[in-house]
Amino acid sequence: MAAIKGALLPIFFVVAGGVLYHVSQKAVPRGLNPLWGVIAAYVTGILICLVLLAVLPGEGLATGALRHLNLAVFGIGGGAVLFEVGFMLVYRAGVGLGIASVIGNICVALLLLPIGVIFLGEKLTMRTLAGIACCLVGLLLLARK
Repeated sequence: MAAIKGALLPIFFVVAGGVLYHVSQKAVPRGLNPLWGVIAAYVTGILICLVLLAVLPGEGLATGALRHLNLAVFGIGGGAVLFEVGFMLVYRAGVGLGIASVIGNICVALLLLPIGVIFLGEKLTMRTLAGIACCLVGLLLLARK
């Protein structure tokens, strides 16, 4: 719990960003090619990052930050493209705003749990198992007509 308490501001960013992201994704015009939509989104993100690098102290390229780039950073980019295009197509298929994000996030969480346990040494507790059960019940409820 202490880790979560110390991460409240970043969690707020995740939640605010997620809401903005999904509402914006749902509003992308059907006539726009999803790849052009992702390109425009990333150009916007790049510009925001460049402004923040110029404004925040000690965060510029002069600090040698680029030497820390590795394959994981490029994996984030690849995953983000799949995520972006996938959600755009899911929303265009008519899936509702709340349903699509819930299904996507539950599926991601269920896949990340064994990865965390097997490769990162994370613990599987009774509370985690109860959460998994709730996620599976939720998926079943959402999948039923």
